[in-house]
Amino acid sequence: MRLIQPPSRPMSKQISPAPSPKPIAISIAAPIKIASYVLAFLLCVGTLVYGLLPGLLAVCLGYLLVVALAGEGRIRGPRLSPALAAAVVVLLPLIGLGVLLANAKGMAFGVVGQYQALLHYLASTVLEIRQKLPADLAIHLPDELTEAQVWLAAYLKSKAQALTGAGTAGLHGFLLAYVGLVVGALIKGTFRMPTSAPLRFEIRMRAGHFIEAFRQIVVAQFWIAAVNAFFTAVFLLAVLPLFGVHMPYIAELVTLTFFAGLIPIVGNLICNSVITLVGVSVSPAVGLACLVFLILIHKTEYIINAKILGKQTNTAAWELLAAMFVGEAVFGLPGLVAAPLYYAYAKKELQVARLV
Repeated sequence: MRLIQPPSRPMSKQISPAPSPKPIAISIAAPIKIASYVLAFLLCVGTLVYGLLPGLLAVCLGYLLVVALAGEGRIRGPRLSPALAAAVVVLLPLIGLGVLLANAKGMAFGVVGQYQALLHYLASTVLEIRQKLPADLAIHLPDELTEAQVWLAAYLKSKAQALTGAGTAGLHGFLLAYVGLVVGALIKGTFRMPTSAPLRFEIRMRAGHFIEAFRQIVVAQFWIAAVNAFFTAVFLLAVLPLFGVHMPYIAELVTLTFFAGLIPIVGNLICNSVITLVGVSVSPAVGLACLVFLILIHKTEYIINAKILGKQTNTAAWELLAAMFVGEAVFGLPGLVAAPLYYAYAKKELQVARLV
């Protein structure tokens, strides 16, 4: 007897078992990245609030110097080991300071005295502008200019008086910068274990972007300031003497041109004003010649700036001016100095995130 089997169901009508639900993976990458941004923001603001900007800049400088000496950066150095390169960066400033103190006692006080004298000289020149200009031109100057002259002269004299305490402030700034230099050298010079910790990895990413922005802004601006100071020295030491003109405070003016030139745009305006005013103290024609020369030099410098700085950071002059205006309004002089660097860093982070 045959057993009759029930007909099998068509395959299309078979119901497959429901897949088991998979656990939902909660990603913590985004909160950690946001936390690293917050820490970077707090570091940038804290350095301005507590006066630690020289130390932060020195950290970046120390790191880049060790990279260069180790032959790992764009500027090829002697290819020292990272530890030896860090030792060189740490010891050289101390050796240089010792040589300076042993052979140039009182030099720092003499420099401060020279700039005090320069500020008093500028103040007296401001008060004597009417007497130095031709009579036909002086009578057309508005009376309100006298009040501005008095205010500017008083301001310059107050700055000269403030330089009296520059020795203590300079020593504090040197110590702060040296500690930062040591920290930056040790960051690169000491052995780092590879890590898979996500927060540490993100912080290293933020630090790498910040140091790259520092390299682009500061190194490029250093060369721009050096070129500017060189041509200014040639003008004051070679061109003007050919016409029988000898400017006072030449060494101080060239030094001021270099260090003020490290501040983009605003530094040029400061040194231009000072040199032109010193030229007016000699004669109005010399002051006009200084102004014309400086305008020509800085027009050339804008081309250099656009190729060196703007090409690397993709930053226009108006962007830097706006950032520097906000930085100076909120944090004063430290904000003015830090604004180009902070803006370049923020823009680099946005570019890496493909937001700009």
